[in-house]
Amino acid sequence: MVSTTSKFVAEMIGTMVLVLMGCGSAVIAGADGTTGVGLLGISFAFGLSVVAMAYAIGHISGCHINPAISLAMVAAGRMKLSEALSYVVAQIIGAIIGAGILYVIFTNHPGAEMGPWALGSNGWGTGYLDEYTTTAALIAEFIFTFIFLMVILGSTSTKNIHGGFAGLAIGLSLVLIHIVGIKITGVSVNPARSIGPALFAGGEALSQLWLFIVAPVLGGVCAAFTYNLLIEKPEKP
Repeated sequence: MVSTTSKFVAEMIGTMVLVLMGCGSAVIAGADGTTGVGLLGISFAFGLSVVAMAYAIGHISGCHINPAISLAMVAAGRMKLSEALSYVVAQIIGAIIGAGILYVIFTNHPGAEMGPWALGSNGWGTGYLDEYTTTAALIAEFIFTFIFLMVILGSTSTKNIHGGFAGLAIGLSLVLIHIVGIKITGVSVNPARSIGPALFAGGEALSQLWLFIVAPVLGGVCAAFTYNLLIEKPEKP
């Protein structure tokens, strides 16, 4: 029996790694494909972080490392709300720690300057990457999270005979989502991932944070109901 404390610490560390490595790939390794890893490299950094943590802490907490996943699991009937809320707290703390570590590293680089959406913060509109509108950002975050959760629900189903590869499938789906969505919002699909960097960046990143909490949660919950009602219906007793 895994203790509540073990699950809390696992989710905290897992989310810390996701934020530090994922956002760190953009901040430290560089979004410029000529001198850095580029958008494809950043996409893989986020996905590989999930894969690594899935096999490191998956047997402890399930490796949600994302409030949208934990709340979707409640909607899908796979988790109690009280436990999910504990996960969410751990995830937010972990994201803040990860962003804090990244902040210390970044600000100790010669010429470092905290911009409006620093530390890999999510955003949209004038001045942010390709300057997509609020509507585009909302739709992208909702749909991408919906897709992400469909993969998670399917790959972790007890009926899936390939369950041992769930971590790989989930990580690669996150890579795919980032490849398509980075230029729209930087891709959140994870409220904790957005909260951590935004708290340090402030300004526009903090004022736009609401979208990266609301859209992923709604997308995840919608995926849970869709999966249960239309795809893998719970067996009747």
